[in-house]
Amino acid sequence: MLYQKMKSFLRIRLQKLFQRSFDDLKILSGQSVLENKRQNYQSYKNINQAELKIFSQFGEDGIIDFLVEELNIKFIKFVEVGTADYSESNTRFLFESGRAEGLIIDSDRDLVSKVKRLFQLWRGNIKIISLFVDKENLNDTLKKNDSLEKLDLFSMDVDGVDYWLIKELPDKISKIFIAEYNANFGPNLEVSVPYIRDFDRTKYHYSNLGWGMSLKALVKLMNKKGYEFVGANSAKCNAFFVRKDLIKLIKINLPSTDDLSEYTDIKINEGLKHNKQLAFYSKKQKVEVMQEIEVVDLKLEDREKKIKLKDLI
Repeated sequence: MLYQKMKSFLRIRLQKLFQRSFDDLKILSGQSVLENKRQNYQSYKNINQAELKIFSQFGEDGIIDFLVEELNIKFIKFVEVGTADYSESNTRFLFESGRAEGLIIDSDRDLVSKVKRLFQLWRGNIKIISLFVDKENLNDTLKKNDSLEKLDLFSMDVDGVDYWLIKELPDKISKIFIAEYNANFGPNLEVSVPYIRDFDRTKYHYSNLGWGMSLKALVKLMNKKGYEFVGANSAKCNAFFVRKDLIKLIKINLPSTDDLSEYTDIKINEGLKHNKQLAFYSKKQKVEVMQEIEVVDLKLEDREKKIKLKDLI
């Protein structure tokens, strides 16, 4: 028994050491690549030219670096809501490279212990909160942690009632704002799932495709909150915004918001079958599967009335 415990302990320690060494290499190589890319930032025509994946899910690390450099932000104060275990996130590289401090929030009860496995917390100033955020607790939590003012970057990705949470935030809360959107809703609908306090996307609709908000709904909301849309990642899931008073510093061709088709042609397969197995739905199949999903049409005054997608398409 003692031998087995020792063997298990050593295996875990070796795995952790190997992972840390690998992560350190990713940081060093990422910094090197970004230093070279920065030489060409002034010639970029869109944010997608800046994409680079280090710890982000897709190319967000590179886009963030581009925007931070263009805005001349030397040290970043951030908030990221919806981080999973923080192994893949929008702010981890910023923190690990010593350029940032901030607050991360996720509903995972073991978030603190999971982050501790990634790196030693004494490396910098990062606050970690395990919390299922809702309209009632979000701003209070940010206020208690000195994260309602003087933010450089805010990232929201909770796979659910993101629209209603963003709506609760103060206007112009940060210089850069990143939010996930549901490209499966297409380029023209201005919709969101209704506000449900304990929203679970898989429970809401078996397909796993009924969550979040359309890009058009997000762009309009962020415009009201004082932001300009500067583009989305190539995976067509994360939208980037810059505060209107700073937009003149971003020397790219700003995308037109009249036609958002370019940003909703999603390639990611997150759909599920009734048996919870991954389903590789075609575009036509997605439309058929999503017919019964209930959403709120944000163009209507009644924002509590649920409408099935089939009545809007």
